[in-house]
Amino acid sequence: MRMPLIAGNWKMNGSLSLVEEFGRAFAGISLPVNVEVALMVPFPFLGAAGQALGETAVTVGAQTLSDRPSGAFTGEVSGAMLRECGARLVLVGHSERRALFGEDDAAVLARVQAALHAGLTPVLCVGETLEEREAGRTEVVVLGQLEAVFEALEPTQRSRLVVAYEPVWAIGTGRTATPEQAQSVHAALRERLARYDETLAAGMRLLYGGSMKADNAAELLAQPDIDGGLVGGASLKVDDFLAICQSAG
Repeated sequence: MRMPLIAGNWKMNGSLSLVEEFGRAFAGISLPVNVEVALMVPFPFLGAAGQALGETAVTVGAQTLSDRPSGAFTGEVSGAMLRECGARLVLVGHSERRALFGEDDAAVLARVQAALHAGLTPVLCVGETLEEREAGRTEVVVLGQLEAVFEALEPTQRSRLVVAYEPVWAIGTGRTATPEQAQSVHAALRERLARYDETLAAGMRLLYGGSMKADNAAELLAQPDIDGGLVGGASLKVDDFLAICQSAG
């Protein structure tokens, strides 16, 4: 049985006061015992998030990392630094990193490998643009992004990943893939993973990351191959994010 994961991605948003607000809120409630919850906060808030959420069941994660372990790379942050600051998960290959910062498949793979080396759980993001969907290339694009990483990993490494499908056309636009559309892509991802190993496919957590909100989370999470969510804007609102977490239980 795959344990659902609800991961909030704050992107370049939030504040120390919001971190503290989440800490107080989650300290006062009981999350479903069969759900893992994580918050991917900006680098400067990692330490504060670790302290604020330390007595809760919420795991702290980061939004990206360098592919280098150390050196003269001004402005970069290594996996070991993230781990030392309390992060346990890290997003890799988010569509914004691919589109805005030029991270191609090779760069994504290097960051996955760096995360694994540092003992972090990489949350590998894959997804298609609106143009690619309308051209009927959804599976070609999404499965290609998956294979670019999984082909290069050892079998023992593959099982340490989480995969998040994020239709780029549904991020921050207010549009959401229907549960049936999301399930179709998740099923294709699981089928492709089964070519590597049936056990890998059966155990791999696949998250949906396209504008999951409190009012659509339950229907999305009810799909057989959707094992959680990568939540954007709704993860900045305590009540909304909590409602999504409860939907996964």
